[in-house]
Amino acid sequence: MNIYVIVFLIQILAEGYAISDVHIGYQLTLAVPSAYTEGLSGRAYLMETEQLSPNFRTALSVEAINEKYWCSLDIFLGDVRVWTSGHLSKFYTTEKCVLELTYYGDLRLKDQNERIGWRSGTSGQGVERLQLLRTGNLVLVDSLNLIKWQSFNFPTNIMMWGQSLSSATRLTSFPINSSNLFYSFEIQYDKIALYLNFGNWKYSYWEFRPSIKKNITFVQLSSEGLGLFTGKHQKIDQITSEGPEPLRFLALGNNTGNLGLYHYSAEQGEFEESYEALNTSCDLPLACKPYGICTSSNMCSCIRVVESDGFQPDCRARNIEGLCGRSRAEMLELRGAITVLKGNPNEANVTKEICANLCLDDCSCVAAQYTNLGECFLYKFIRGIKQVERRNGLIFMVKIPKGEDEGHGRHSGLQKWVIIVVGVVDGFIIFLVLGGVGYYIIRKKLKNSPITGQET
Repeated sequence: MNIYVIVFLIQILAEGYAISDVHIGYQLTLAVPSAYTEGLSGRAYLMETEQLSPNFRTALSVEAINEKYWCSLDIFLGDVRVWTSGHLSKFYTTEKCVLELTYYGDLRLKDQNERIGWRSGTSGQGVERLQLLRTGNLVLVDSLNLIKWQSFNFPTNIMMWGQSLSSATRLTSFPINSSNLFYSFEIQYDKIALYLNFGNWKYSYWEFRPSIKKNITFVQLSSEGLGLFTGKHQKIDQITSEGPEPLRFLALGNNTGNLGLYHYSAEQGEFEESYEALNTSCDLPLACKPYGICTSSNMCSCIRVVESDGFQPDCRARNIEGLCGRSRAEMLELRGAITVLKGNPNEANVTKEICANLCLDDCSCVAAQYTNLGECFLYKFIRGIKQVERRNGLIFMVKIPKGEDEGHGRHSGLQKWVIIVVGVVDGFIIFLVLGGVGYYIIRKKLKNSPITGQET
């Protein structure tokens, strides 16, 4: 058995021996520090491709995250991590991180107690060795070079040149500061689209439909762009790179959720975007915090309940989920604002009032968007709001507590504004009525009294 033990110190990057392939019986170990150090990262590179820089390398990694040490098997293109075993579920360990290709052909990660944190699941399938291909695909093959497992079948948030994704797969990415939201890039029969996922709810914020109306079977990344195919080889459309440089990968951003095509700039020594799906920050779903609005100047502000200089903006951070009932809540229409998030309408052929009531009666609903086609969309969180000059038939409403008094907060300002307007209008109407009655009585008295003249 080939065993390599790599011990790294704080803030020191450890590199193992890079070899062409790994055979059964191979084992590589990274020692994990006993004390936690923020930002600590250690890697042992075990394989790399014979290409001009930047090339692909496979590494066993230990990184400090969330007060623990994360153990993973990774693939790097230059300095960019393009695949990791811990994309969907991280394996935390202490004392040591072990990569092993067993004699039974199972590739696995384990800790000092032989606890398995990740595995390929290829035991007993005749696996002979682990290889890293020039495409960046990490594969387990048998004696006939037949692939038994490959990293391309388990995509993360990055798609490599030459890689294909069928309608049964998707890319996913996870915002750093959010535990309950994630982005996904999905291939559907009639379009490709970006989604923001929240529990069982899913909202799209970008889509691309092929010009030829045929079912999409798979997509493939080439040097020129992302091709959409039907059947086996018929290309029906393509998202084309905006530069002459050959593309290396497609990425779904962890922070922004934007979709980008990337090339390598030898002049800058780094990867740069050749195309991005969304060009302005206001079109991103999480551009601003909850109850924030992205303004026309691409800056985040707070929702203003009443568009008047006399009232303060609404910058609430608290959650009103669970607030329901028409006696406890009401829907407030935000003028000049919509949300970039779209989903399947919860109801169709309804009025705006019915749409508002649907949200009021749903304890999990916090906002609603209504279209002039009679479609009603309900939302479980308030994100992706942006300022617009023309709403194109869209009406966005948020749920607020009914009759709540918060001093200079949002609803007290609205209530005062309504009282002032109603008082002025009512006073003006009363003035007109009383004036009219008085004029009528005086005129009638003058008409009925006798006319007297003056004596000379």
